[in-house]
Amino acid sequence: MPRINLALQGGGAHGAFSWGVLDVLLQLPEIEIAAISGTSAGALNGAALKAGMVQGGREAARDNLDWLWERMGALSGGGFTDWLNGIGPETIARGLEYSPGYVMSDLATRFFSPYAYGPFYSHPLKPIVQALHYDQICANKGPDLFVCATNVRTGKARVFTGSEVSVDAILASACLPTVFQAVEMDDPQTGRTEAYWDGGYTGNPALWPMFRQDLPQDIVIVNINPIERDGVPKTPAQIQSRMNEISFNSALLAELRAIGFAKRLLTQGAVKQGQMKDIHVHMIADDALMNDLSAATKIVPVPSLLNRLKAAGQSAAIAFLDAHYDDLGRQSSVDLTSIYG
Repeated sequence: MPRINLALQGGGAHGAFSWGVLDVLLQLPEIEIAAISGTSAGALNGAALKAGMVQGGREAARDNLDWLWERMGALSGGGFTDWLNGIGPETIARGLEYSPGYVMSDLATRFFSPYAYGPFYSHPLKPIVQALHYDQICANKGPDLFVCATNVRTGKARVFTGSEVSVDAILASACLPTVFQAVEMDDPQTGRTEAYWDGGYTGNPALWPMFRQDLPQDIVIVNINPIERDGVPKTPAQIQSRMNEISFNSALLAELRAIGFAKRLLTQGAVKQGQMKDIHVHMIADDALMNDLSAATKIVPVPSLLNRLKAAGQSAAIAFLDAHYDDLGRQSSVDLTSIYG
């Protein structure tokens, strides 16, 4: 039975792609999910999956993910996005980028701080995050769950796991600083109240928690931020979108570079086998689809696009398993040098 760790990237509404990938993996009892590291939408997906697994196994996990994304689709704003249904992904992205509602919202984030709302501030994701079952999420059974956020004061990654995973931890992991107020929590390690922003700045997702010796060698990364994008961004929206992708992939690329270096040391015999864990890296992605989308489609969850992303995730997972199932437990299925070089 292959045992894998899952690394789930953040990317707002594009996290529906990971929903589709997980839906396929959960239908394969021969694949054991030992651990999940998630950031932002990846943290939400990981928490929903673990809660379902602890509550009632794989089918309950699938149901929990369906519930989560139905709720995410309910945030679409009704009539504002109804006209986008039935339109292609690239057209949806361009339509959103130039729609008056999105343009005004984007401008507001550049000129107004989320602290300007004062007592009227509320986090739109909080009701969904609060509805998750934390007795199950924090349980000792089921896959280990790691949630990454960024400490505002130190600029370092903070990974929450076990009983540390809470409403605030997941909200912190998804806290874009231009949109949401920093999430503040008491930290028993420092003895002070720390503020946190989106984990994507320091780990999207964090891979190093899954280097533990008791966890499997295989890390399957569900990638929803394109590493490569052809052409030079020229419009303001395109430039902003590419800046977002590069910054949110930088920590992941650094970790992949470190894994590649470790693998070379092992291959060259500079480090004895067993002294350093030989990580097998795999990746499930659909860069063609993600290249048609933008930062706008991450923020505005169009119901028809969420379903398309889920279907794309299902197709990508099936294609990955058809091509690389036999690699699980044996070797990496991606050329690390081509990704980070």
